[in-house]
Amino acid sequence: MAETAKIQVDGRTVELPVMRGTDGPAVVDIRKLYGDADVFTYDPGFTSTASCESKITFIDGDKGILLHRGYPIDQLAEKSSFLEVCYLLLHGELPTAGEFAQFEKNIIYHTMVHEQVDRFFQGFRRDAHPMAIMCGAVGAMSAFYHDSTDINDPEQRMISAHRLIAKMPTLAARAFKYSRGQPFVYPRNELSYAENFLRMCFSVPAEDWKPNPVLAKAMDRIFILHADHEQNASTSTVRLAGSSGANPFACIAAGIASLWGPKHGGANEEALNMLKEIGTVDRIPEFVQGVKDRRYLLMGFGHRVYKNYDPRATVMQKSCHEVLEAVGHQDDPLLQVAMELEKIALNDEFFVQRKLYPNVDFYSGITLRALGFPPEMFTVLFALARTVGWIAQWKEMIEDPSQKIGRPRQLYTGSPQRDYVAVDRR
Repeated sequence: MAETAKIQVDGRTVELPVMRGTDGPAVVDIRKLYGDADVFTYDPGFTSTASCESKITFIDGDKGILLHRGYPIDQLAEKSSFLEVCYLLLHGELPTAGEFAQFEKNIIYHTMVHEQVDRFFQGFRRDAHPMAIMCGAVGAMSAFYHDSTDINDPEQRMISAHRLIAKMPTLAARAFKYSRGQPFVYPRNELSYAENFLRMCFSVPAEDWKPNPVLAKAMDRIFILHADHEQNASTSTVRLAGSSGANPFACIAAGIASLWGPKHGGANEEALNMLKEIGTVDRIPEFVQGVKDRRYLLMGFGHRVYKNYDPRATVMQKSCHEVLEAVGHQDDPLLQVAMELEKIALNDEFFVQRKLYPNVDFYSGITLRALGFPPEMFTVLFALARTVGWIAQWKEMIEDPSQKIGRPRQLYTGSPQRDYVAVDRR
């Protein structure tokens, strides 16, 4: 017998189906609630609402679990590559050797952008924020690649997915180079995805550039850790924009705009700023007391979803140490502050009770700084990595026969109906 939930409203009882997924909480299907009972549900921020059915990513915040298509994030970060994770998110299974070779070729050989896109960058001020440039540049891609904007054509959907994954590093590197007043660097097909990106960011015509395998691996791992994270604000934005039938480039640009918010993609920059503000290990006790007294904000700890240790944080911590050692900054005072602060937070009853465990942003800011990126580029790198998650979620939504245009409801608390009064009688 099918499970149901009963809701009583104004003396009327309504039975609603209960749905269960592979894992996670049961879901009450309220699609017919308005029609049967003439009521809406009220859920600001949609924190108790499942907006869709998805097979891509699963999070158990209480247990600190993050799975992509069933595979734990720590296994993917240690054993896989970003492009293999891209294939997994898009297609649902890990590729065979032949499938991966073809997929990798499709991405690597599409990393160049239309030459006129470079002229588009010249329209921005040199001091424009890189995320502002990314919003404009990605949105403009639909004007340059309109041959893959028919969302009803499966082949065009896949071509646009490949183009976005391939060209996002090129656009991100150009945004970085433009802010530095340096010439744009073209991609090289013999390099890996991460190597190509680092070269486009940091090479200059005056000298040869050679990839550092430690830094390239760390960059690739950072991409994996940020590839997808279920129905967060930016992903929900992409799905909502896509539900109207908007082209994929416009939808990803909308996701980038949402990610730009400091409550979403800017957390690692905030965590780095906090460590800089503390400065030295001897100032940590004063800072911790300030957090307890609510005089200081603790950034990089706790998570909207995770009520346990963020599974990405452990991998990010390891990458952080490897990068600092590779670039000769293992004595970085910010890392010393970070390690001591983490130790205190994991053992202090105040933090333990509130489940304020380190999240991925806690170490990623230090790592990205050591790689050579300024804070204003942190969210751009997040957007680069998350593009595959956004496009996989968008593609899944488009191919879902039950999907409808998004139309949240509201609880209206404004004035009741009233008559217009002419200006001379007010």
